Amino acid sequence: MQEQHGMHHQGMPDHEDADSQTLTEPPASADARAQHTGHLQSGGHAHHTDDDHTVHTHGQHAGHSTAMFKNRFWLTLALSVPVVYFSPMVGHILGYMAPDFPGSAWIPPVLGTVIFLYGGQPFLKGGLQELKDRTPGMMLLIGMAITVAFAASWVTSLGIGGFDLDFWWELALLVAIMLLGHWIEMRALGSAQGALDALAALLPDEAERITDSGTETVPVSELNAGDLVLVRSGARMPADGTVAQGQAEFDESMITGESKTVPRGPGDPVVAGTVATDSSVRVRVTAVGDDTALAGIQRLVAEAQESSSRAQALADRAAAFLFYFAAGAGVLTFIAWTLMGSIPEAVTRTVTVLVIACPHALGLAIPLVIAISTEQAARAGVLIKNRMALERMRTIDVVLFDKTGTLTTGEPELMDVAVADGGNPDQLLALAAAVESDSEHPVARAIVRAARGRNLAVPAASGFTSLTGRGVQASVDGRTLHVGGPALLRELGAVEPAEVAASTSAWMDRGAAVLHVLDGGRVLGAVSLEDSVRPESRQAVAALQSRGVKVAMVTGDAHQVAQAVAADLGIDEVFAEVLPADKDKKVAELQGRGLKVAMVGDGVNDSPALARAEVGIAIGAGTDVAMESAGVVLAGNDPRAVLSMVDLSRASYRKMWQNLVWATGYNILSVPLAAGVLAFAGVVLSPAAGAVLMSASTIVVALNAQLLRRLKLNPSEVR
Repeated sequence: MQEQHGMHHQGMPDHEDADSQTLTEPPASADARAQHTGHLQSGGHAHHTDDDHTVHTHGQHAGHSTAMFKNRFWLTLALSVPVVYFSPMVGHILGYMAPDFPGSAWIPPVLGTVIFLYGGQPFLKGGLQELKDRTPGMMLLIGMAITVAFAASWVTSLGIGGFDLDFWWELALLVAIMLLGHWIEMRALGSAQGALDALAALLPDEAERITDSGTETVPVSELNAGDLVLVRSGARMPADGTVAQGQAEFDESMITGESKTVPRGPGDPVVAGTVATDSSVRVRVTAVGDDTALAGIQRLVAEAQESSSRAQALADRAAAFLFYFAAGAGVLTFIAWTLMGSIPEAVTRTVTVLVIACPHALGLAIPLVIAISTEQAARAGVLIKNRMALERMRTIDVVLFDKTGTLTTGEPELMDVAVADGGNPDQLLALAAAVESDSEHPVARAIVRAARGRNLAVPAASGFTSLTGRGVQASVDGRTLHVGGPALLRELGAVEPAEVAASTSAWMDRGAAVLHVLDGGRVLGAVSLEDSVRPESRQAVAALQSRGVKVAMVTGDAHQVAQAVAADLGIDEVFAEVLPADKDKKVAELQGRGLKVAMVGDGVNDSPALARAEVGIAIGAGTDVAMESAGVVLAGNDPRAVLSMVDLSRASYRKMWQNLVWATGYNILSVPLAAGVLAFAGVVLSPAAGAVLMSASTIVVALNAQLLRRLKLNPSEVR
């Protein structure tokens, strides 16, 4: 709120005819923004995403879309019903007899083969890739189990060797459940490309280029450095440049994150995507396409997202262990039973081991916890867009909050009033509100709001005039009054009375905006305005610290402003006067100290930092791009919701480990039994019993995940 940031009355024309462009509502409508097809590079194309068609390029889901898993799951599930129903093993276990008609015995083999080839294809391909990469994981474990089950079941169906290894029903359910698990998992992972699309949408599609014969409307991609463009009131800058003619207040909140407008006149730089709020200006283009500041932010977002996308899921690590365990157990089982002279039993035991080595529970252990966690979080106003964000939040050492719009409201609030000659503060505020009553600027609204909040009688004003770069004036009760900053004092040759100067000096030391109220050349008094701290911020900071998490703050504001807010909230560390690109660097600086960082912000300039941090959390009132860059979005403006995320992360992590321990523990116990290590004592796990136990383990995992629903996550209830 400091003077050098260009407060309204220190160089702010009247905004009564301008559309105020806020962080959450760019001038273009949602429909218009959706029509943007070019990204920041000239001639490029935005990549629009939807959840069902997200394609992943890293890890076990490389090249797989959410829609692919969904479609294959539903068809596999439909085919699994008759396979299970007509399976003799299932009929024997459940005590019913399936209808017997010509060809009925071939229903499980035929449909099972379709399931294996169609539903199992992603796992077979993924398993082969993991084999080539020498990184065994979930895909290889699933691929091995369904391949062994497929081969053994066909041997049984064809009556070869007299084996009783009918796993068609188990194959069908295994593929269906694994497809379901991966579909749930893919939906939880989300997509990062939307962040880049949101950045691209900040640019207009066309620009008005000034030529010798007038103006012409051209696509932004046709602009070149040196062109002169006309930017009308309320329009966005199509490229970076310098003001050649005219003067206007620019809303740079989408770049700086700060809500107040900044005056720009001849020779001043302006940035692509910012808005001329009140007047038309002519701008000389200095950078287009890849060279603009907005494109630089876009590159930072892309690089940061790539750098934080390579973590391995817990289930993958468990699957790698189980693959080696099952493969080793299978080999030992076959060798042991062969040495005992029983080849048929060796085959039966080995097949059973390899099939039940891939439990349904492992495929659902993580996705079920994620799905329930995201659902519970959504009920508390926390939208989890990235699975890894949920895992990582429990390990966070420091939460880095952007100040404006996150810890504070992002709007000016009247803080104090000083009067000269023993005047009445309420009368001074009423006069200031009268002069400001016709202005739509946030500062003016704050003064009027404060007067109304005190139930003051605000007199009528007439002849409202905006004084560009100085303040405003109006007639009140026959007197011409002015409200403005230091520039207005200098123009009118007015001098602050000592008692007023003492107050304004203290205000400016803490970074407050100071506006004087003048009657002619006489200073009647002054008011201070500051960005108001959210009441919930104090509780959020204290609660995070009580959980052993440090709290830091980053802002573009001056040091005195930042320190005042930090002292009020008890924040551990402050980064002030930080340029947009440097917010990303501050995250990297904290990470360089060995700290794991969660970044909370709401502006475009926050998006690289949100993506770079271990966990990016976007305040819900922020820009679309901040939401897209973050792994977590807070639907409201309550910073206490960060606490909900911490508690949920810790609880869900416990459930993940409990489920993984159960799933792997089941294997560690059942595989040796299936191998026949207790055969000498008459204890042998039959293929049917192994399959039933495998399904039972899935039920246990599902019930355990449901216990997460007992967690209270409402921000107002978190302490």
